[in-house]
Parts: sequence; structure tokens; C-alpha cells
Amino acid sequence: MPTATEHLAFAAAKDMNLTAIILTLNEAGHLPRCLESVRSAGASILVVDSFSTDATREIAEAYGARVVQHPFLNYASQFNWALSQLSPAVDWVLRLDADEYLTASLVEEIRSRLPRLAEDVSGVFCGRRMTFQGRLIRFGGVFPIRVLRLFRNGKGQCENRWMDEHIVAAGLKEDFNGEIIDDNLKSLTWWVSKHNAYASREALDLLYLKYRSLPRKSSADLQVSSQPGAKRWLKEAIYARLPGGLRALLYFMYRYIIRLGFLDGPSGTAFHILQGFWYRYLVDVKIAEVERYKATHRCDLEKAIEEILEIRLQSRVPDIDL
Repeated sequence: MPTATEHLAFAAAKDMNLTAIILTLNEAGHLPRCLESVRSAGASILVVDSFSTDATREIAEAYGARVVQHPFLNYASQFNWALSQLSPAVDWVLRLDADEYLTASLVEEIRSRLPRLAEDVSGVFCGRRMTFQGRLIRFGGVFPIRVLRLFRNGKGQCENRWMDEHIVAAGLKEDFNGEIIDDNLKSLTWWVSKHNAYASREALDLLYLKYRSLPRKSSADLQVSSQPGAKRWLKEAIYARLPGGLRALLYFMYRYIIRLGFLDGPSGTAFHILQGFWYRYLVDVKIAEVERYKATHRCDLEKAIEEILEIRLQSRVPDIDL
């Protein structure tokens, strides 16, 4: 039987209008787990689908989600469009990916603490961890990372970035102890293809940083005092200034040796090599290819980016104005 405290928490959760936004494309294999955890937190669900060809829409609707479809350019533009679809009656927004789920401790905090936060608190940080090939990554200095995934409706938006985008929100922030687990169940072939696409976007962001003539949002959007902000500062102030290729190797050695990544076992070794070295080396090779194309064809940087990275720069994310 529920305790009196649990009854009070449930009543508070009912009075709080929380909506989870989940972006999808062929996520039938992940959605039931994700939506179960969201529903247990007492949240309404908005699924923004990029025209899935599997049972994504049917599964989402079976869980009571509102499903809308919208063409996908990148995560930031899709998420910010989703925000425009929310009713003004929504109090809080939860950003969650389809392959993520909320831990029981985070569900409890959302139910008991979120409705009681002061009015001047605009966002909530929580922990995020990742699994790789069935193993929770514990070493390498990567996880848990603190992420802002809960924010008051109208107080936050997604950064104007092609990669490594975070929610930015004006006002005070609170910290929850619970975590979000990223546990993708798809194949390694899918993972490699996904990170190849990510590498193009990451290369674009580093080119934005190197060539200041290209428009981009400042890294100051994330406070350096926050964990994501500190990592962003290290990336832009130190990592980006190191020679291409060498920085990927140094970063891998830091993660795998100094931060004991080898203790994550065979699956962890694969993760640290692929995500900590291969992916970042691929980014550097793509940057070099863009610059080589620019020099060989004597064209501007925007043209080289569109030809090599296959990213249309005219379709940028609108600037954030909070």
C-alpha cells in the first residue's frame, strides 16, 4: 500500500503539468521502455516523429502520447519546433531521447520535488550515464555527466549548434540526484553509421570555432561553472587548439589509461577506442578534407562544407533569445 508521503507526492505530481518531448525516427524497439518510465513520472508525452516507417507512431499513441510529424534538419531545430507545439498550460518540460529512460530515483524526485521548487528555479540538472553493448560505462572520466533536462516551459531552448547541443535556460537551477540512462539496443553497424554522421556535425562546429567569420552561438551560453560548460570550455579553449589527429590520440590515452577506462572490460575497451579515439580522429580527417577541398577548388569555406560534409548551411538553427 502507498504511504502517506507517496500519496502526497502523487497528488502534487497530478497538479504539476509536466510534458516530456521525445524525438523519434524508427524507435519502435526503444519506445516502450522509455514511455513506461516517463508515464511513471506522471508526465504527458509529446512525440515529434520524423516520418518513421516502423511501429513508432502506433506504440506512442498506445501509451497515450500526442504524436506530430515534422521534417528533421537537426536535433536543435526539431526540439525547438517541438517547444512551439506545447500549450501555455504546460509548467515543466522534460527532454528525453527514445533510447533513454528515467531511473526509479529520478522518477521519485520528479514526483516529489519538482512541484515544490521555488518559482525562480527555471531548470533542473540530473545525472546521465550510458551503456555500450550491454555494459554500463563506469570509468574513463566520461560518466555520469550532469545535464539540464528539466526546465520551465518558456524558460529554456536548445542551443543553436549542429552537435553537442544542450538546453540553455535563464534563471536559477536545481540539482536532482537521480539519473537518465542512455541504453541503445541497436547494432554496432548502426552505431558506427550514426557516429559517422555525428562526426560531420562535430567537424562543422570545430570549423565554426576556427573560422570566426561563420555564424555560431557563443560557448558562453553554457555557464563554465556547470559540468557541461566546463567540458565545453576545455574543448574550445584547449582541445580545439591542439593539432588534428594528435588531440584524438591524447584524449584516448587520457580516458583509457589515466582515467582507468580499461577497467570497463572488453565492451568498455571497444567504447573508449571507438568513441574516444576513432570518432574524434574521424572528425579531424573530415576537417582536413574540407580544408583541402577549399584550397584545391579555390572556393569559400561554406561551399567546401556543403560539398564534403553534405550539410546545407542555409538551413541553420534560429538563434536563441531568452
